[in-house]
Amino acid sequence: MTSEATRTYRPGHPLAVGAILGCYRHGGGDPTFRRDEAGIWLGRHTPEGPGTMVVCSSAADGAVIARAWGSGGDWLLDGLPDLLGASDDWSGFVAHHPQVAAAWAANPGWRVPRSRLVIDSLVPAVIEQKVTGKEAFAAYRTLVWRFGASAPGPNPGLRLAPTAAQWAAIPSWEFLRAGVTSQRADTVMRCVQRAGRLEECARMPLPAARARLQAIPGVGRWTMAEVGQRALGDPDSPSFGDYHVAKEIGWQLLGHDIDDDGLEELLEPYVGHRFRVQALLALGGGPGRPRRGPRFTLPTHLPTRSF
Repeated sequence: MTSEATRTYRPGHPLAVGAILGCYRHGGGDPTFRRDEAGIWLGRHTPEGPGTMVVCSSAADGAVIARAWGSGGDWLLDGLPDLLGASDDWSGFVAHHPQVAAAWAANPGWRVPRSRLVIDSLVPAVIEQKVTGKEAFAAYRTLVWRFGASAPGPNPGLRLAPTAAQWAAIPSWEFLRAGVTSQRADTVMRCVQRAGRLEECARMPLPAARARLQAIPGVGRWTMAEVGQRALGDPDSPSFGDYHVAKEIGWQLLGHDIDDDGLEELLEPYVGHRFRVQALLALGGGPGRPRRGPRFTLPTHLPTRSF
């Protein structure tokens, strides 16, 4: 497909398009993600080739309208329902805490998305390991601008991230110039060299997909969760190992900080939906963890465990 194509999706329930798709934005300057009056723009490499899609919702009837360009445009349009959580299964979910129930009630349109593009989420997750969000987002932005390509369609500022083969061809010193340590760059290389096997994870049962991802040296529980939350539609992939998440959830539900062990115990009743709880609480707008001492920028991705 080279010309513009349009698709309308009518989910039959409220849908918070911005909240769902916001997870695909890796920092405010992410050139693969744009938001303007037309909607949310995504530039992606698909199994059918490069594609661009812009998604917007109609306040009048709740329909979601998407337009797409490029040889991968039809693939993106075909996946629009999944991208907006059509396959997200809420069965068995029970809000065991009033804070979770309130967050759920406040965000009826949120769903776990499923892009079906594993490398697309895996590479930025690896780049985000062990560093602040500001550092990680700047590195990813630099590499996409330098080694990616213009996305098809009418948005001149939208970019495609490198393909797996293009990532694999980036010299080690270019990663270092962008601020990516050799350890993370090596993990990126291991991932993209196995891109075919890893992309199969989108069609596998979730337990098998998680195991295949974590079989890659350097891909631990946190990185696997980042992919699960975006590419696989995994509602049970909480961000264990994140610098903030355990503390924030502990404060919201218990009124004090907890560590990963405490978080695992706290979320035990929600097994099958643990990421759902994390995301709802983040969206819920409840009282956050208080800051102590002078203001400073906290790291957004600093591990206490293997990533």
